[in-house]
Amino acid sequence: MTGKKAALEAILFAAGEPIGVDRLAQALELESGQVRALAAQLTEEFRERESGLQILCLENCYQMCSAPRYGEVVRRALDLRRNTPLSQAAMEVLAVVAYNQPVTKSFVEQVRGVDCSGILGSLIVKGLLEERGRLELPGRPLLYGTTPDFLRCLGLQSLEELPPLPQPDGEERESSENPGEEHSSACQE
Repeated sequence: MTGKKAALEAILFAAGEPIGVDRLAQALELESGQVRALAAQLTEEFRERESGLQILCLENCYQMCSAPRYGEVVRRALDLRRNTPLSQAAMEVLAVVAYNQPVTKSFVEQVRGVDCSGILGSLIVKGLLEERGRLELPGRPLLYGTTPDFLRCLGLQSLEELPPLPQPDGEERESSENPGEEHSSACQE
């Protein structure tokens, strides 16, 4: 299995972007569970030796990237400029989309009470949100959702790791398989 682990490391290094477990399993001629086990071993090896690299698990994908503690020196060496922090309004839009996706622009605006066109556009350009199709309503409004970059920026493996929303006193949050679906279908643009 050592050769397969080295092959997984080489694939993740060369890819530079998240790669799905199924695709890795196919390339390595392994089962998905074996790929996950190898990725966990690599992750632990990097952690133990305090490597400058790390393996991220993003939903059903893996990606190799630099360890956060070396971010500043990597930026200096590559002359990368730090992205400006997101505004409070952008963070609010991200939160509305993350907790309710897929959603329409009008749903986000209804929750926030202000126009969100510009913010949605800038979050798409930054790669944190993406278009997820159209709602089957008159006008066929676009649906938006988060991206793997959103998860990576927040250090999350999946949306299930988002903290629970605060609830009004004494109320329990109703859970559903896809909370955005119930909200999106009620929205019209």
